[in-house]
Amino acid sequence: MRPSVPTWDELLGSARESAVHLEMRDVYAVADEQEHFAAWQAGHRTDWDDRESWWGPWHTLISGLVARGVLVRRVRIVSEPVSEYIRYEHDETTANVVSGEQVKWLPRRQASDLALPGNDFWLIDGRTIRWNHFSGDGAPGHGEISDDPAVAKLCADAFESVWSRAVPHEQYEIR
Repeated sequence: MRPSVPTWDELLGSARESAVHLEMRDVYAVADEQEHFAAWQAGHRTDWDDRESWWGPWHTLISGLVARGVLVRRVRIVSEPVSEYIRYEHDETTANVVSGEQVKWLPRRQASDLALPGNDFWLIDGRTIRWNHFSGDGAPGHGEISDDPAVAKLCADAFESVWSRAVPHEQYEIR
């Protein structure tokens, strides 16, 4: 394990070929998302035609990667029926897709026979892993970086096994 955790710009900016993200939680309590989630719960929906109202630094980062030829993929393993947070995330995934990410969803019951790491992760170019640690209620903890080849292979294999079964965002129906 390397001790320092690079910023998202540094980590993702270092990608040359691929950046893949596996999400396995049904609730995330990321501070900068909470206000937006509360507004969504109150009935507010993003106006996708008004790009200025929702486009931000994350979308610029991802679209820049994709413009350089980096394949950016995200897959989410979710329990069904889905949590309210996953309903929100599904609604807001349009932003990820417009930014250039390929996004898929896999119902958790279809992942029972897959070997998966214990935490969400980003895997950059099949070599560098950024573990995302969260508390039980979804609050983000610290990140952790690893470049252990055996662990990178575990993550790559896990991601590909989930990806091969998952449903593309535009076809996944919330249950």
